[in-house]
Amino acid sequence: MRIDSFLQQSPVFQASRIARRMESSLNAALRQEGLTFSESLMLAAIFLEKTSVRPSELALSFETTRGNVSHAVSSLEAKRLVRRRIDPEDARGFRLELEPAGKRRAARVVGILDRMQARLEKELGAAKLETMLRQLNAVEQLTRE
Repeated sequence: MRIDSFLQQSPVFQASRIARRMESSLNAALRQEGLTFSESLMLAAIFLEKTSVRPSELALSFETTRGNVSHAVSSLEAKRLVRRRIDPEDARGFRLELEPAGKRRAARVVGILDRMQARLEKELGAAKLETMLRQLNAVEQLTRE
């Protein structure tokens, strides 16, 4: 198609395409755990914290809406991996904690994410990945202006 050369030179399209492919690849790897990419990130984030987590903290970290976090948390709750507890510091809110099955699943998810990272570092090299991330962050900053 005539638009193909434009798409190949478009940083916006290429970044979007790469993100879709990476998420698709991760979803395939995470399918064995019965989780989506988004659910896996939430589970890993809760797992890596020393204390329980507020959903609003997850929304900030992942730069997404509270609604998206709520949807993922509801799904994780239905799978009995996460539970909501009333926040002792603010009874209007709640905190998220992992169920025992959630801890085991989160550990496997972190392993899957680590293996993907290690594969990228091995194939591309850690220095190239670091440079790529700096460049992507610079492009992102330009889109915020």
